[in-house]
Amino acid sequence: MLLIHNIGLLQTPIGSTSQRGTAQGENRKYRNASVLIDGETIVGITQDGVLPPCPPDTTRLDAGGAFVTPGWVDSHTHLVFGGWRQHEIPLKLKGASYLEILQSGGGILDTVRQTRALSEDALFARASAFLDEQLRFGVTTTEIKSGYGLDLENELKQPRVIRRLNETHAMDVVATCMAAHAVPPEYAGRTDAYMDVVCGEILPRVAEEKLAQYCDVFCETGVFSVAQSRRVLETARSLGFGLKIHADEIDAIGGALLAGELGAISAEHLIATDVSGISALSAGNVTACLLPQTSLYLNKNFARAREMISRGVAVAVASDFNPGSCPSLNLQLSANLAYLRYRMTPEEILTALTLNAACAIGLGEKLGTIEPGKQADLTLWNADGMELLCYRMGSNQVKAVVKRGKVVVS
Repeated sequence: MLLIHNIGLLQTPIGSTSQRGTAQGENRKYRNASVLIDGETIVGITQDGVLPPCPPDTTRLDAGGAFVTPGWVDSHTHLVFGGWRQHEIPLKLKGASYLEILQSGGGILDTVRQTRALSEDALFARASAFLDEQLRFGVTTTEIKSGYGLDLENELKQPRVIRRLNETHAMDVVATCMAAHAVPPEYAGRTDAYMDVVCGEILPRVAEEKLAQYCDVFCETGVFSVAQSRRVLETARSLGFGLKIHADEIDAIGGALLAGELGAISAEHLIATDVSGISALSAGNVTACLLPQTSLYLNKNFARAREMISRGVAVAVASDFNPGSCPSLNLQLSANLAYLRYRMTPEEILTALTLNAACAIGLGEKLGTIEPGKQADLTLWNADGMELLCYRMGSNQVKAVVKRGKVVVS
């Protein structure tokens, strides 16, 4: 057993389902607390200096008055890729937009070329190092999307890497097939023909090999229309995938409405989502996965998080780590921006980074809170509370990380 004691403040949301409305801001707080862990499972929580009864051979970890939260969950990344895209900076400084760079053969298509050129082993080594970095930032679980292969061979290569990561790394990793991320150059001007490949070849093979739990599609001006996105998601659902959608990142063309109609587990980005889209998300019980670092990096508006919460939408906050629109996997910066630009409270932000994020990738029964019966994923912070984590910028505030009941960062 492991006993973590002398915790200054332990703060956690409660439950196994996403928290909406005022409930998103309700956290349980224990002062001078202890957590008892048996193997990978939390079995007891005490406070006010009281220690839970435990066997004499129990390992003890003195938290030294640290602030403790559930391990953070990054519910949206594109972490398996080849190369970087720093050469796009001059284009952006001259005013080129994200879609303009993509339509000229750069952007996602540049990363596709670099990803296709790397072997599975090379992609695995790169991605494993990224997971190490995430862990040091207090993240204990992450979602990873494919979408830099855009053909059968490479859209199988990426999720095979993701599966290896989940099997070998301390982190829990959830895989999403996003073969509908862009139209590959060999299908330029023939988007519907590429849809035939996605729906008729790639998704069935990914399902057959059980390489991903979810399917995502980039529903956006100049990428995939609502009708094309519907076709991808309905095909995915028939094959047993859970549904996600990149919606309203640049224009509100109906992606959020589609997410609500189909009951997707999450809709992601939502920078341009309007009132009708927010209402659809609420009615469909869709978690809004918001990505504030992408708004910062692209110099775009920030999603209407306050309105989403007030209208009963469960909000998660993630990084969107990728080589083009968010080359940062520091989820602590997302927390800062959720406070500064979304105007979310520290309690709402903690729920967005833990329980709601876990629910957005189907792991709310297992992760996202510190409660008896949940997996023992905890982050110890050099802080006295969530307010300081929202306030401090640019420094890693992690003191230690416990994953599945073992200290993996100290």
